[in-house]
Amino acid sequence: MWFKHLHLYRLHGAPELDAATLEEALGEQAFRPLGGSEARRLGWCAPAGRAGTQLLHELQGQRLMTALRQERILPASVVREEVEERSEAIESAEGRKLRRQEKLAIKEQVFEELLPRAFVRSQKVDLWWDRRRSLIAVNTSSRKRAEEVLDLLRETLGSLKVTPLASQTLPMRAMTAWLGDAGSRPGDLALGDQVELKAKGDDGVLRARQVDLDSDEIQQLLEGGRQASKLALAIDGRLSFVLHDDLAIKSLRFDDALIDEASQADDGDDALVRLETDFILMTQALADNIERLLEWLGGEANGTPAPRSA
Repeated sequence: MWFKHLHLYRLHGAPELDAATLEEALGEQAFRPLGGSEARRLGWCAPAGRAGTQLLHELQGQRLMTALRQERILPASVVREEVEERSEAIESAEGRKLRRQEKLAIKEQVFEELLPRAFVRSQKVDLWWDRRRSLIAVNTSSRKRAEEVLDLLRETLGSLKVTPLASQTLPMRAMTAWLGDAGSRPGDLALGDQVELKAKGDDGVLRARQVDLDSDEIQQLLEGGRQASKLALAIDGRLSFVLHDDLAIKSLRFDDALIDEASQADDGDDALVRLETDFILMTQALADNIERLLEWLGGEANGTPAPRSA
């Protein structure tokens, strides 16, 4: 199990729950399959899937939980076509135009009838809770999905105060500096091969992939006032990722040597051991390098927004 995308949050005053108590609390919010009339549902499931039943894995102060989200996919176009067909049939039979409220009632009826027959889409989202550093990371590319999982954790715990992790130096400012001046880059930080550049006061966005980011063309764009809103980076050969201007980490990849280390340390026949081995090695690498990244961004912002709580 290797994370692909991370949204990072600072935890404030976390409730002190031991593993057994938290496992019990997670069980009360465990995932249950969608009912016929439900559009979506979110709950906790076993991170190991069929290989285990635990809802919580805790090793060396690192906690792993997995949320399962299910939703029924009912395209708006399907509902609209059915509503139009039924509305036209009624108007033809009664020789009059339907009022807006009548069409809304038909739409609601159509939705209720079609929903139980709609396809169900499932998505698992891992949550990593670093107790030592009071850090929570959600493994999803969507900020909205991350917030949904945090809401589930908040409901599970009774209260949860978190703020998006923020740095003293705005990521966009730092990324633009690193891109424009090789001498400003920390020694262990290397550029990747993709970037997103935004123009000041302009909605225009320029995206480049598989390019030399030290090229004259990129430098000319920076001189023209563009700033880096996304930048591919690598830290000390251990991991590579695309840093976003909101400090989200996307397209995360780990060095082959780290993955090989995990493979050698685990028991290939035991999926549960493999999961926990991968998790602890991965989070050790992530925790250390997230701290380094924050240092390169001037440290953590002091004026973080007021924490969200229940």
